[in-house]
Amino acid sequence: MRSILTLPALALLGAAAPPTDPAPHVGGRVIADDGAWVFGWPGTYFESRFRGTAIGVRIEAPAEHMRLLVDGEEKMVLKRAGRGEILLGGLADGEHSVRLEKMTESQSGGGRFLGFFVPPGGALLPASARPRQIEFIGDSFTVGYGNTSASRTCTDREVHDTTDTQSAFGPLLAKRLDADYRINAYSGFGMVRNYNGTSRGLSLPAIYPRLKPDEAGHVEGSDPAWRPQVIVINLGTNDFSTALNPGEPWRDAEALKAAYRARYVGFVRELRARQPQARFVLMGSDLFFAEVERVAAAFGKADAGRIVTLRFDGLDYAGCHSHPSLADDRKLADLLAGTIGPLRP
Repeated sequence: MRSILTLPALALLGAAAPPTDPAPHVGGRVIADDGAWVFGWPGTYFESRFRGTAIGVRIEAPAEHMRLLVDGEEKMVLKRAGRGEILLGGLADGEHSVRLEKMTESQSGGGRFLGFFVPPGGALLPASARPRQIEFIGDSFTVGYGNTSASRTCTDREVHDTTDTQSAFGPLLAKRLDADYRINAYSGFGMVRNYNGTSRGLSLPAIYPRLKPDEAGHVEGSDPAWRPQVIVINLGTNDFSTALNPGEPWRDAEALKAAYRARYVGFVRELRARQPQARFVLMGSDLFFAEVERVAAAFGKADAGRIVTLRFDGLDYAGCHSHPSLADDRKLADLLAGTIGPLRP
């Protein structure tokens, strides 16, 4: 059974909600803040286990759509969650898993997760991380931009409401592999150039270190718990899908390609320094795949098998503004599965 709720209609939180104890398992980057977890990157999720017949959630997320699952079954979608708490009851008495996952993209704002809770008679139990990890770095394709839309023509509101990152190719593959995952993706951004030359001075590599994409003051340091076996990068669509505008820093398309390749090689080297155990899959469509191949070739034979490329085509692009559809996301997940193979802890 699926319910759709709007949180402002629910009971408001008190001034200070107690932190979840034991702490939930967090998938994705967050900022720890006085017993809460501040989130912004797409695909973030929170998991726990509990014993009893009911589970509660405290949340503050004015614009987000959040999905609540118990024992892997969707129980409700919280649309444009405000500030409040919910209590889901009527469950069979016993031990259960619970998961709250972010569906929508928020390039600013995001939300705060204040924890799970159980009523008297129940108990929260420790949650475990998965032994496998995989990271996805990209743009709107990786976000799942408008992937559930029935039309390519969408308003900004419709793009927001029809984006389900959890159904995009990255989470689909990670769930198939029983892996924890991070989605470090931002619609409209590229490797060196953003869509139509916007937001000059920023790029996906520039905001990648941030714990929240719109907050430059919070960056990730060393995280010994995050050691992905594979890092998948799909960046280039925004770099090359529109013609250069007057005043952009590249004199022509060849100069842009050279800058793209140089930054891409540097970005992979930066990631390898942080995650030396990881294999890399560099994805690309026909629009820019030739440049991706040249990036991979720059690493030479010593990295054969550790840095590989994946070309994709034949998508229907039936999502908002001709973005990948749910069917396309399944196809991309299948292609990646064949490229990555078994993911060993």
